[in-house]
Amino acid sequence: MPDVLSADVSKDAGTATITMEKHIPLSAFQEALGGAASKYQITAVQHNETLEQTKSWFETYKPILLIFSYITLATILIQLGNAAFNSMQWMQHFMAGFFLVFSFFKLLNISGFAESYAMYDIVAMKFKQWGYIYAVLELGLGLAYLTNYQPYITNIITLVVMSISIVGVLRSVLNKQKIQCACLGAVFNLPMSTVTIIEDLLMIVMSGTMLIIM
Repeated sequence: MPDVLSADVSKDAGTATITMEKHIPLSAFQEALGGAASKYQITAVQHNETLEQTKSWFETYKPILLIFSYITLATILIQLGNAAFNSMQWMQHFMAGFFLVFSFFKLLNISGFAESYAMYDIVAMKFKQWGYIYAVLELGLGLAYLTNYQPYITNIITLVVMSISIVGVLRSVLNKQKIQCACLGAVFNLPMSTVTIIEDLLMIVMSGTMLIIM
């Protein structure tokens, strides 16, 4: 099985010691037994499957969770200097941080990002250079939000680009494709999941909200 490093099974003792790279549900091991599943049952002593899955989820997505936490904290601290909470300014700063940080990881290995992005993005699949353009475009959007440059145009570009981007993400997640998410470039091996959908959807909602308010 993928992610299983070693398995020491004893039929006499009725035990199995399995070493894995990351958490694998007991149900997956049971299913892997195939025809023998009716004869052998896999259980674990002092094992909480829900807790293990939760720990595994947090460990997998720790880079994204930390990035979002840092950006959220930093942008909220900026608002403490205002007389009142300015939602427009907060969204502007949040999106600036989002695009600057995410473009940074993409640009660390832009060719690796473009290669991964072309596996699921509907534009990059047909036009390979789009991955390179997208990484630089994210940097430009981050700087535009940071300096409040042409906010109306910046939000329109964000809305269009992220709406196109989410199509490929949705298709990959719904088809249960086991591919690497390119949101943090090729630096972190993150699986494509609903987290990626939320990430793109958040940018769409924020840019759309700012356009409506403006």
